[in-house]
Amino acid sequence: MESLKERIRREGKNLGGGILKVDSFLNHQVDPAFMLAVGGALAAYFGASGVSKVLTAEISGIAPALTTALALGVPVVYGRKTKPITMPANAYVQKAPSHTKGKIVEIMVSPEFLHPGDRVLIIDDFLASGATIKALVQLAEQAGAKVAGIGAVIEKSFEGGRAELESLGYQVRSLVVIKAMTDTEIIFE
Repeated sequence: MESLKERIRREGKNLGGGILKVDSFLNHQVDPAFMLAVGGALAAYFGASGVSKVLTAEISGIAPALTTALALGVPVVYGRKTKPITMPANAYVQKAPSHTKGKIVEIMVSPEFLHPGDRVLIIDDFLASGATIKALVQLAEQAGAKVAGIGAVIEKSFEGGRAELESLGYQVRSLVVIKAMTDTEIIFE
């Protein structure tokens, strides 16, 4: 997706340590029209796979997951990182390291929203090490749902997450792939 590469080149900030700040259009401030295009592109990859729900983790995955779900005509479910009092005690829970928070976080989904027989498309803003997405896969599996595929807006291939997820047998698609980040340059595949 060339328009995404251009936004990254123009607005992305390499903070070092593999951190790419794209807060101006994806993570803090969201460009809704652009995000509709992102969701449409992700939905185009997976439209024929019988998806019944889109699953993501809060908070940065919600915008691309929502627009992907909108394009597919299915609901979006997001894993919560803080358990609200409205969530039942038997919630599905998995742990994952947060690259940007620098700690292990729990990701929770209420069993009323993920069921056996659901075909879940997992969507996230970034695919880096794959740890968060793997936790989402485990949540879907814990619920008895089938994972229909995994989509990411931006992949940092130098962190190895794709290989981890593909080794589990899942189809992985990313709209753009960054193969390296130097002090001065973001290098796309």
